[in-house]
Amino acid sequence: MKTKFDLVIVGAGPAGLAAARAAAAGGLTVALIDDNPRAGGQVWRPGPGARQAGALRETLAALAQQPSVTLYTGAKVSALAGPDEMMIESAQYGGISISFGQLIIAAGARERLLPFDGWTLPGVTGAGGLQALIKGGMPVRGERVVLAGSGPLLVAALATARTAGARVVAVVEQAPWRAIASFGLSLSATPSKVWQAIRLTRGFSGPAYWPDSVVAKALGDERVEAAVIRRGGQEVTLECDRIACGYGLVPNVALAQMAGCQLASGAIEVDEQQRTSLPGVWAAGECTGIGGMELARAEGEIAGLAASGQQVSARLIHQRARWRRFAQRVARSFELTATARAQPGAETILCRCEDVSFGDVAAHATWRDAKLHTRCGMGPCQGRVCGAALETYFGWDAAMPRPPLAPASIGALLQMQVPDDAPL
Repeated sequence: MKTKFDLVIVGAGPAGLAAARAAAAGGLTVALIDDNPRAGGQVWRPGPGARQAGALRETLAALAQQPSVTLYTGAKVSALAGPDEMMIESAQYGGISISFGQLIIAAGARERLLPFDGWTLPGVTGAGGLQALIKGGMPVRGERVVLAGSGPLLVAALATARTAGARVVAVVEQAPWRAIASFGLSLSATPSKVWQAIRLTRGFSGPAYWPDSVVAKALGDERVEAAVIRRGGQEVTLECDRIACGYGLVPNVALAQMAGCQLASGAIEVDEQQRTSLPGVWAAGECTGIGGMELARAEGEIAGLAASGQQVSARLIHQRARWRRFAQRVARSFELTATARAQPGAETILCRCEDVSFGDVAAHATWRDAKLHTRCGMGPCQGRVCGAALETYFGWDAAMPRPPLAPASIGALLQMQVPDDAPL
């Protein structure tokens, strides 16, 4: 099937939804594409039996009143076919070739996972990964969980795990006390975040809260049975049923790279109107730099207004600046320490897809050489996990993606070539 829109927005999280709403108000026909079954992104994704966030309900209701907006959920972008056409595969519609006049990339971010001994055991996930599993219906009631890594994601994962009935044994934060204390004091500039933190953590009542600490090892036979925590010069073993460990987020830039957009510090580079280096292409949200839901919504609205030729208000510019300052405070406070960046043992598996050890990869000077000689990054995740770890350890840039961005069936590829009005 072939179709055409004035504007395509990739990503239906807070940034993409805000962009779609703003652009539709400007009279554009909009295609909003997301690979999840429901719009909202991970931050607004409700768990089993949970109500949708009020902001999500209100935004979806507003978009439902806009006949010019078409939402494709459960849809993956397979490839770009030139500067104004993309191929997607939708669970509902199959293969679709979409032509467009303009593009907004709101692809969000993914979790940074850093390997440690035993991290391939069943029961070890990312902190955000645990959140996604719980929201997808995985039961964790009564299970003992160790949350580890760094940053606000641990707080969100703590709240999700507790609500689902898990018993969080410890929250293991790599940042030192002084950085956390400084960040806490800085929250006075954003009072809403103070109350959000209190609500999500309950003052960290219950679990141990250990800053300046990291998970050194996961122990177990058939699945994880304990976590070894490195605290200063000591190691402490905690019995547990799950370890959820994530060191912040990494912008998703693969589509932007494929399009030819300029990157800066691992994120899509944008100007004050959220324009990328390519004409007709904007970007918003976490793919332009990690900043949280409030910043993503402001950036998305600005991108949608700018793409549709509408005026961007001073209020929006001020709002974006405020949340960018907050994002900078988060980045400074939870910057990875030398302990968190310490390289794992040579025998530790780095690339889970291709079963490649850290030592095998570390023997090479570049990401390209490592891929050619070890197949690291050539499995199903295409380096999204091991690539972020290697950037952390060695400063290697993310490899340039090759089409397809996501696997596409032969049937979908054939459908993409059929005009929408062709007789069956």
